[in-house]
Amino acid sequence: MKKSTKAAVVERLKKDKVRFLRLQFTDIMGANKNVELPQGEFEKAIDGQILFDGSSVEGFARIEESDMLLKPDLSTYVLYPWEEQTGRVARLICDIFTPEGEPFAGCPRMTLKRICNRAAKLGYTMQAGPEPEFFLFLRSETGEPTVNTHDKGGYFDLAPIDRGEDARRAIVVALEATGFAVEAAHHEVAPAQHEIDFRHRPAIETADKIATFRFIVRKVALDFGLHATFMPKPIFGISGSGMHVHQSLFKNGTNTFFSKSAPDGLSKIARGYIAGLLRHAKDFCAITNPLVNSYKRLVPGYEAPTHIAWSERNRSPLARVPARRGTGTRIELRMPDPACNPYLAMAVMLASGLDGVKNKLDPGPPVNKNIFTMSQRERRRHKIDSLPDNLGQAVSIMSKSKFIRETLGDHIFTNYVEAKKKEWSEYIALVHDWEVDRYLAAY
Repeated sequence: MKKSTKAAVVERLKKDKVRFLRLQFTDIMGANKNVELPQGEFEKAIDGQILFDGSSVEGFARIEESDMLLKPDLSTYVLYPWEEQTGRVARLICDIFTPEGEPFAGCPRMTLKRICNRAAKLGYTMQAGPEPEFFLFLRSETGEPTVNTHDKGGYFDLAPIDRGEDARRAIVVALEATGFAVEAAHHEVAPAQHEIDFRHRPAIETADKIATFRFIVRKVALDFGLHATFMPKPIFGISGSGMHVHQSLFKNGTNTFFSKSAPDGLSKIARGYIAGLLRHAKDFCAITNPLVNSYKRLVPGYEAPTHIAWSERNRSPLARVPARRGTGTRIELRMPDPACNPYLAMAVMLASGLDGVKNKLDPGPPVNKNIFTMSQRERRRHKIDSLPDNLGQAVSIMSKSKFIRETLGDHIFTNYVEAKKKEWSEYIALVHDWEVDRYLAAY
């Protein structure tokens, strides 16, 4: 909504004949949460007077300090394009505050706002354009998700090979009805895998859209009897799902990454931003790639980056600079996956880029050779480091990073690290089918 006053939202709720209003927020892990209210509570909700139990949300608050306030961002009003049997439903995205009216340190959206304010003090606005991928799988007779598919499609295939085409088209229609500017939608490399790209926007708005995107994709897929998953690597032996993020810094409406005088068209600001991403990639990997399963995608041979380098042409390094120059000059970070918390991911990427700009770091020359085919000696010669091999390594590196602690704040940093260490401990303690198949008869 361009108009974001209380009166404008109240008027819109009446005009749209909304029966229920969802106050949406995310927990530290990035899961969408909401409190749904009937018409009698709408004005109270718009005033930011709705309390919820923060102790019931992972990483939010202890029982003795559980009450939290939902304060909606009125510009995020969206009417869902479908009508439930009980009536129309709209939503507002909220920031989390304490009962005393103070910003809650565990609110991911407020964390991103803080980093965006840091950029604004330097005159910069981050523009970000994500490319989220996902799988559409069949459900069982009882409605449970499976990894089965009737789709044999590959990159850019059409129906009848692409059997998820109708569902994907319906997802695009729903996205556009809720304010998305969809730029492209197509079948991806793996069977049942899809990608929908939407236009770049300022960082907070982009993170809001990623959260909304995941909800809409799942909802529409369910309407088609399918299960949509943003799990990075649901099936061994095929490509996993990434979420490449294109990013740039604008100042007074001008893209600061472009330089007419530079031979490659990249400004010193762009080069500093690239260097910041590369410098802190290992530190923030546990944020952009948050699951045990994320590291099953980050392996050689499936187009996912595993090495910390940048390029102007090939797609094997961590960061790539697409060919377009001028207003469209941007950096594509290829490591994030769609399971990440979009607010925290945007925060650590922006903070890292700003660190490179502020300290005038240089990323060195681009690596335009396929890194996957390089020998270990060649990679050492080019000073190419690698991302963590697993979640345990990633969390261990993050836990030692003063930079990431300062970026996220003590509350989110401590709770996130603790949760991920527990997740890793549970995983390594389990006996997996691969172990049984490999060792049971042999030993």
